[in-house]
Amino acid sequence: MSPSYESIRVHRDGAVARIELHRPDALNAWTPDMGRELLDAVRTASADPEARAILITAAGRAFSAGADVKVPRELTPDGDPDLQVRLREIYNPIVLEIRRAPKPVIAAVNGVAAGLGVSLALACDLIVAAESAYFLLAFVHIAVMPDGGLTFNLPARIGYARAAQLAMLGERLPAARALEWGMINAVHPDDELRAEADALAARLAAMPTVAIASMKEAMDVAVNRGLAEHVELEATLQQRHATTADYAEGVTAFKEKRRPAFTGR
Repeated sequence: MSPSYESIRVHRDGAVARIELHRPDALNAWTPDMGRELLDAVRTASADPEARAILITAAGRAFSAGADVKVPRELTPDGDPDLQVRLREIYNPIVLEIRRAPKPVIAAVNGVAAGLGVSLALACDLIVAAESAYFLLAFVHIAVMPDGGLTFNLPARIGYARAAQLAMLGERLPAARALEWGMINAVHPDDELRAEADALAARLAAMPTVAIASMKEAMDVAVNRGLAEHVELEATLQQRHATTADYAEGVTAFKEKRRPAFTGR
């Protein structure tokens, strides 16, 4: 795997391909460049016959704070913010590549996972988290909807009522409660997460790879049929928000670190 990435780190430890988000000073917030690197790394690990499991984690005190709102958005021909192009070209393909990978993909959530960080974790087969970690669907705070497959994967894991609560209220979900709700698979003390995640990945990498891939494919047909079409719908719906006063206010308030004043327009 390429050592030339700037925003992620990758290496293979035996049969485990480890991918680490590496923008710790920005809480591993997503930029288009980081997304492109992650997409390339997932594709490479997925195609690597020597890698029998993929582990995705992050450097520093956060898993990912979501999309970096400081990076200016592309514009549509009408001059409005384009809220769908990165989804269609970068972020949705990452989710789909993880689901199509013929090997297990594990997320080790070492701190806050917000926005697209939650989308990334939920795309994985198994999720383990540190005790101090929490999940936050921050989208509503800037007047947009969850994306990256989140409106598909979250209800599938925890049910409509709980998914609606998290999406519409934008409340923090601590790791312990996420485990109780069936959203994740395990919680470990912060200083033990890396070792536990590595051990889980190594255990999966020692399993019968073809059988694991078949299990994943069959369960995807049962649970995730229609995911590709769904992320397209998310991208289309997301663009609705580009011209709203609430979206402009939400982004401005976030940058100014104040509470937004939404008007419903």
